Amino acid sequence: MSEATTPPEPVTGLSRGARYLSVGSIWLLALVFAVLIGTVSPSDQYASWISLGLAASVVASMCAQLGTQQKEGFVNRLAASVSGAFVILGVAGAVLAIVAAAR
Repeated sequence: MSEATTPPEPVTGLSRGARYLSVGSIWLLALVFAVLIGTVSPSDQYASWISLGLAASVVASMCAQLGTQQKEGFVNRLAASVSGAFVILGVAGAVLAIVAAAR
């Protein structure tokens, strides 16, 4: 008596476009934070707001990657999201530091 078993369904990951969208949206959010910090924040508080923007980007990255509901590549997507946000806000922080020093 052999029971017929069905083969497991193949694991399908995110499409390339969905991966880029989940990472790129966080980079865009970090860029928006950088622009807002540069235009709205007082120059003596740039560093505080940049660090707050990075924290918000990390939380948004976690939400975006958990929202995909795909465990395959989760760590790589999260690392790409956070690293990109870190670079964007780091460059913005350096530019804002130069601007603040010039004032």
